[in-house]
Amino acid sequence: MVDLSRFPRTALGVWPTPLEDCARLSDVLGGPRILAKRDDVNGLGVGGNKLRKLEFLLGAALADGADTVITFGGLQTNHGRQTAAACARLGLRCELVLTRRVTAAAGSGGLVAPREGEAYERSGNVALDVLYGAHVHFCEDDAETAAVYTRISERAAAEGRSAVTLPVGGSTAVGALGYVAATAELKAQLSEVDRIVCASGSAGTAAGLALGVALLDWPVTVDAVSVSGSRSHLTGEIARLVGEAAELLGVPTPPLPHVRVTDRAVGPGYGIPTPQVWDAVRLFGRTEGITLDPVYTGKAAAALVDAVRSGEIADTETVVFLHTGGLPGLFGYAPELVEETAV
Repeated sequence: MVDLSRFPRTALGVWPTPLEDCARLSDVLGGPRILAKRDDVNGLGVGGNKLRKLEFLLGAALADGADTVITFGGLQTNHGRQTAAACARLGLRCELVLTRRVTAAAGSGGLVAPREGEAYERSGNVALDVLYGAHVHFCEDDAETAAVYTRISERAAAEGRSAVTLPVGGSTAVGALGYVAATAELKAQLSEVDRIVCASGSAGTAAGLALGVALLDWPVTVDAVSVSGSRSHLTGEIARLVGEAAELLGVPTPPLPHVRVTDRAVGPGYGIPTPQVWDAVRLFGRTEGITLDPVYTGKAAAALVDAVRSGEIADTETVVFLHTGGLPGLFGYAPELVEETAV
C-alpha cells in the first residue's frame, strides 16, 4: 500500500467505522453473508462517505491558505451538508450552490426537479446546511448555477478572501485518496471479502475503492451501482479518476477487471426512487434497523438484492455493503416514505 502521509489531511471523521454482520438480512435473502461498512456513522455532520474525501480536500485547502470553500450539488446534496459541517468545524466560510433541476434519466440530458414541496425543499439536508452556517444559493438550472458561481467567486476575490472550489461530490484525484485509505481500513477489519457494493454518483468513492483494492493486490470485486448516469458514463468516470489518482500517487494506473458497474437501479434518474428502491430501504430497515436513503444507498441496496435473487451474487460469497450515509435526505422524501412503508 502506498504512503498517504505526504498529503495534507485534516481530521474530520471517527475511524475505523464499524463493520456489522447483517445476519437477518442474509437469512431473508437466502444468499451470501452480508456485512455493512457503516460510513454513515463516522461522526461529523450526521456522517457519510464525503468526510473521507473532505479530510484530504480540506487538508489541501488549508495548506494552501484557503478561507472559503465553494461547492455544488442538488437540493438535497449529502456532499453539501457534510462540507458545510466540516467548514463549521474548521472555521471556513462555506458557499453552497444548489440546483433544483438535475439530469432526468441516464444519458438523457433532460433536466427535472426530482421532487417539489415543503419536505424536499426545506427539510433534510437543506435544513442542516443552514444549521451549519453555510451560505446557501438556490438555483433553478445549470445556467443559473454557473452565473451564481461566477458572482460568488468575484465577490470573494473583491473581499480579499482565498476561495477553493470543490466539484460535485468532492470527486477529484485528491478526494479519491479518502477511499484508498478506507480500503486498507476495511481489509484490516476483514480480509476474506469477495465483493464490495457501493452507490456511485460522481464516481470518487468507487474510484478510491477500485484503486485501493488494486494497490493492495486484494482479490475483491467492486460493484459500483450508478444512481444517475448510464453504465458506460460511470465506467469512464471511474477509470478517469483512478488514472488521475494513480498519477498523483506516482504509481502505474492499474487495470480494472475487478470493477463491475451497473445501472440496473437508476430508474427514471437521479433522486427518483423506484418501487424496488423503497422495497430495499424497507428490507434493510426491518431486518437490521439500518436506515438507507432513496437517492444513493437505497439504489445500491436494490441492486444488491436483485443480484442476489438472480444468482449473480453467489450464496457462498462474503459481501460488504458500503453504507455511504444519506440519512437527512430521507426526510426530504417523508410523504412518499410514509406512503411506501405503510403496513
